[in-house]
Amino acid sequence: MPQSQSAYTSFATLLTTSGHSVSPAELQGLLLGRCCAGADFTGADWLQEAQVLFDGEVPSSLHPALLGLQEMVKAELLAESSVALTLLLPSDDDSLQSRTDAIGQWAQGFLSGFGANIGKTKLSKDVREILEDLVSIAQIAPPEEEDEEGEVAYMEVNEYLRAVPLFLFTECANYTPLSPNDEQPAVH
Repeated sequence: MPQSQSAYTSFATLLTTSGHSVSPAELQGLLLGRCCAGADFTGADWLQEAQVLFDGEVPSSLHPALLGLQEMVKAELLAESSVALTLLLPSDDDSLQSRTDAIGQWAQGFLSGFGANIGKTKLSKDVREILEDLVSIAQIAPPEEEDEEGEVAYMEVNEYLRAVPLFLFTECANYTPLSPNDEQPAVH
């Protein structure tokens, strides 16, 4: 039975075959960071902001994948029962070094997206501490050896990063979905 590729590997392949060396982890981090800072879920705005990782315009062939990633992130952030997000990281079968590199890239992307969208919002002590943690994680160095201690540390950071965006989204985004009863403005 053939083994299917991880979502990370599939996304990395898509990006590479389109001629871009963008990390899927950094891309998702950027998206989550911007959403947690209060950016809306408008597809055009997300594609425009993603340009920073593509050294210019995002190829139209990648628009469906990036918009699909945004829809996945939106669904997870807005799910009432969500306690942790699915991160776009290499699978546990990949080397600890590649997984650690991806976590650093994810944190860097998150900080970029958050910083570009938070504006002059006053941040609570808890939010500032989390952002300091993310700065440290963005600078993470891969372990010299793959051992049990490194695996445990990786898993702890991974679990932390899966929960952090939900907290930051709640604290900073000020997102209020329209209820079905809310009137849409009339266009004249």
